[in-house]
Amino acid sequence: MSDRRPVLSVLAALAVLLTACGGPPDDGAPESPAPDGGPADGTETTTSAPGEVSLEAEQVTGGLEHPWDVGFLPDGGVLVTERPGRLRLVRDGDVTEVDADFSDVLVRGEGGLMGLVVHPDFPDTREFTTCQTHRRDGEAVDVRLVTWRLSGDGRATRRVRDLLTGLPVNDSGRHSGCRPTFAADGALLVGTGDSASDPTIPQDRTSLGGKILRIDPDTGRGLPDNPFADADDPDTRRVYSYGHRNVQGVAVRPGTGQVYASGHGPTGFDEVNRIVAGGNYGWDPSRGGTTDSYDEDVPMTDLDRFPQAVPPLWTSGASSTEAPSGAAFVSGGGWGALDGTLAVVALRGQKMLLFRLDDAGDDVTEVLLPPEFDDAFGRLRAVRRAPDDALWVTTSGGEDDMLFRVRPRPS
Repeated sequence: MSDRRPVLSVLAALAVLLTACGGPPDDGAPESPAPDGGPADGTETTTSAPGEVSLEAEQVTGGLEHPWDVGFLPDGGVLVTERPGRLRLVRDGDVTEVDADFSDVLVRGEGGLMGLVVHPDFPDTREFTTCQTHRRDGEAVDVRLVTWRLSGDGRATRRVRDLLTGLPVNDSGRHSGCRPTFAADGALLVGTGDSASDPTIPQDRTSLGGKILRIDPDTGRGLPDNPFADADDPDTRRVYSYGHRNVQGVAVRPGTGQVYASGHGPTGFDEVNRIVAGGNYGWDPSRGGTTDSYDEDVPMTDLDRFPQAVPPLWTSGASSTEAPSGAAFVSGGGWGALDGTLAVVALRGQKMLLFRLDDAGDDVTEVLLPPEFDDAFGRLRAVRRAPDDALWVTTSGGEDDMLFRVRPRPS
């Protein structure tokens, strides 16, 4: 399967624009009505633009089915996970299916074969790790991280170890998460979903759901400098931040080590957060343990119940649902005025949002929308920065999905 051709090459005057578009906010069941209260509406729009940037988007291949994540190999190959339980190797525009045993993957709703990350020591170990929904006798067991070793020719991979098990799962697959990303210090960061089931999970630090985890990529254990490293419970020792709903993107800001995450809110109130070690991000569908049902009529960041909760850097507010998914920083001199922005792709919003941050990384100063992404490709799932600083993006329509590369157009 090979389908490589320019898709767009236009001069993009980047204007700030936030609009709601059709389609389900998550991949699973429809969301409940927007909650009362919570954070203020999204960043105020402005008509200013940082100049004109010429972007080129080139389709690498089509014919995929829910490509969930992308990982780059030292030889130029690209691994792509497909949610139905397939792994593809893309090299020079040619696509082959990697022989792998995904027979235990439960493909249901938002669950299946999801996030992927290639280990920094891949040249020596040939290891990469996936997030996947695990089943036994046809029933959902958990979401887990599995480490694999790719054969020398890239045609097959074998399971090396279950790196981490026990992430909560919903029989419907709803709020499965699950995005792994390596931090600047070599720690493995994992954004997880709360499974939309037990309402106490996001605030329960003994649960791995609704969290950003920070673990050793070889053992799966929590690292000794984690915020709750002294806890008796081993899962608590893995927690880096908590009180999240359904983390879909995790990105590390180049040169700083700062961690950012994108997540789905209940209808409206999608968020981009700067992740603080030990931070509580305020999602609590149990209403402080007073209800056994998963109550989504609560604020995404409940500052009344949790005054010390970390407010979002950006929220879509009550009137807009974007369903933000993958996140990656734009980096490299060739990007011009866009260098240093945080790119977040959206499922329901069917767009790419570019967040300009202040120097400290504590505030969003502008939200930019390249018009060539606005509804042009449908639902967008993954965005990753390649070693050459290009952005690789996947669509998530379910039929004839695409993988394409985005670069600044040479002047």
